[in-house]
Amino acid sequence: MAKKQVKTTHLLTRKTRFFIYLLSFLAFTLSGFGQQKEQFEKEFFIQQGDTLKYRILYPDNFSENETYPLMLFLHGAGERGNDNEKQLVHGSKLFLDSLNRRKFPAVVVFPQCPQDDYWSNADVDRSAGGVKLQFKNGGKPTQALSQVINLLDSLKNRSFIDKNRIYVGGLSMGGMGTFEILYRKPNTFAAAIAICGGASPETASAYAKTTPVWIFHGSLDDVVNPNYSLKMAEALLKAGAHPKMNLYDNANHNSWDYAFAEPELLPWIFSKSLNQQEQ
Repeated sequence: MAKKQVKTTHLLTRKTRFFIYLLSFLAFTLSGFGQQKEQFEKEFFIQQGDTLKYRILYPDNFSENETYPLMLFLHGAGERGNDNEKQLVHGSKLFLDSLNRRKFPAVVVFPQCPQDDYWSNADVDRSAGGVKLQFKNGGKPTQALSQVINLLDSLKNRSFIDKNRIYVGGLSMGGMGTFEILYRKPNTFAAAIAICGGASPETASAYAKTTPVWIFHGSLDDVVNPNYSLKMAEALLKAGAHPKMNLYDNANHNSWDYAFAEPELLPWIFSKSLNQQEQ
């Protein structure tokens, strides 16, 4: 009986050690990412008494005497707030990857939307599961998107930004914001990616022939219906554009995981230039 008790104690000890090791590993990994994401410098933009918090990542060996592309990335509704942290949860690892930073040196900006605001000018209904959206065609942008546009105008006037290589992308609420900022700044962006988003199809004609768009969505998405993305792709086609689209048959709302894993994603984005489109 005593021997059995000793073996049980030994087994429990091994299990305890395993969990301690696992927790230590996870803590180390999270700590490593926490330290890595601090390469995104904390900044804030103030205009007309309103403050927009954002994070900015400069290329390795950054020099103001050189010019770089600018990548603007808009987060989803779950990352809203005022901590200037949560907006880095999805997407920042892609731009922090050392190989990507070497191959695609760029200035990358992640603004944060306040908790009570939205990137897209839309009525949002969450009462019956998922999100039902009524996008407004026209009208004023939300205060949050208006501040992003002001920040963008400020950044693109800096001497080290290549005005022909400004890009925008976003996921979920940020995918909606991506479509909307394209509509409101149609001659600004050389390329855009919209992940599990949507917009008013009537707005697509404003940028259909000026900005290449790559659309992503999961066909199992039970938060933002994939039909929102399908309608935008159809509207762009009707307006004379040639959008790329990936509809992932096994993906739910987290289609950004699949999009970020696309090996051609960054090469496609950073290959685009307004100069090329004018030729």
